[in-house]
Amino acid sequence: MNETIVIDWMTEKDWEQVRTIYEEGIATGNATFETNAPAWEKWDEKHARECRLVVRSATAILGWAALTPVSNRNVYAGVAEVSIYISKKSKGMGVGSRLLAALIAESEKQGYWTLQSGIFPENTASLRLHKKQGFREVGRRERIGKMNGVWRDTVLLERRSVKIGMDDEI
Repeated sequence: MNETIVIDWMTEKDWEQVRTIYEEGIATGNATFETNAPAWEKWDEKHARECRLVVRSATAILGWAALTPVSNRNVYAGVAEVSIYISKKSKGMGVGSRLLAALIAESEKQGYWTLQSGIFPENTASLRLHKKQGFREVGRRERIGKMNGVWRDTVLLERRSVKIGMDDEI
């Protein structure tokens, strides 16, 4: 990649490009059970405000990542699910690795001790990306959801921080 890219905070102004990248992922049929991208307000309500990142070039957003808390119960305050999407034109350029590494670092600054991802087994690029960044396979959730009338499995991966949650101070 010859152009300069930066990891930056996602803002509402980024939503049009973020949504387009999300829709590219949805269209593959192997990125999410979602069938369409929501309006900004609904997306904003669901995702943790302190952990939303984009990869920017001089002209476009190349990818985005965000965390969704797994529960509003206090005991799970440091556990979140990862969403990461890379634009079709940027795949295979290292954007995903840089973005996921930055999201992990930011999640630890914000007190998250466990990150998890449910990934379709067919999405081998995402599985490789997560494993490269220290996620381990917990197991396969068979027939966890129906998509277009077909039962789908997901592979559950998690990453435990070695910096957060290692003592009794939580």
